[in-house]
Formats: sequence, structure tokens, C-alpha cells
Amino acid sequence: MANYIREIRSKVGHMPIFLNAVAGAVVNEQGQLLLQKRTDAGNWSLPGGMMEYGETFVETLQREMEEDAGLLVEPVKALHTFDQGFTTYPNGDQAQIICRFYLVKPVGGSLAEADPKETLALQYFDQLPPLFNQQSRDMISFVQAYLQAH
Repeated sequence: MANYIREIRSKVGHMPIFLNAVAGAVVNEQGQLLLQKRTDAGNWSLPGGMMEYGETFVETLQREMEEDAGLLVEPVKALHTFDQGFTTYPNGDQAQIICRFYLVKPVGGSLAEADPKETLALQYFDQLPPLFNQQSRDMISFVQAYLQAH
């Protein structure tokens, strides 16, 4: 069911709802993390997004990474599930985002192929720019700790 979230929002307006999402961590050879500058809020987060009805987490991960970052990816490891992603979007929509977070490796595509309706810019970072929300900060801290330990 395409546009599942839009359909739900047409019925409930901006009220708080649960949303299931995925995000992927792409790390380059210098140990820098790929971040996406979002079109909806104009700030940075890990590439990823919301599940559509009927998708698995991995299907959503692969679709969203291709849309947001232009990359075809394979999951390396499911790192963690974050369930305290309380977010108010610029349009007033409120959600508690339950996000499955993966370490991924690119197997094709290119950053130049990212969807401009989703992504203003893509960049690898050492020092983090202003982030979209606390859940983005939590996921980045988690993957940084994981990479240091492995």
C-alpha cells in the first residue's frame, strides 16, 4: 500500500502516531559517517525513512537508502532498535518513531543518484552538523561506539 502514512495522516491530522522506520550507517575508509541533508527540515540525519505497509525492515532500508543516498546497499548488521524518537515535523505532524538501525555496505549506485525531493546534500562527516532530532544523535553515538569497539 503506497503512501500509507499519507493515508493515515488524512484521517488523524497532526496527532501523535507511531511510525516504523529504518536508518542506515554508511562509513567510508576514513571512518567518516554519511549524513543526508533533509528537504523537509533542512538539517542532517542518517539516510533512512518510514516503512510502507507490507514492507520488511530490510526492504524499507534498501528502498530508503536508494532514495535518500542513491546507494544500493546490503545490511551488514542490525545494530539496535531505537524506540524513543519523539519528533514534530515542520508541518506539525507528531510521531513516536520506532527505528531499526543498520550498519550497511554500498554495493552499487552513487550519491549523485539521490532523489532531490528527499535530499538536499550528502556528505561524510567527522564533526557532526546540526542534526534533525535526538534520535539521530542517539543512533550516531551508538554506531560510533560500535565502530570503536570493533
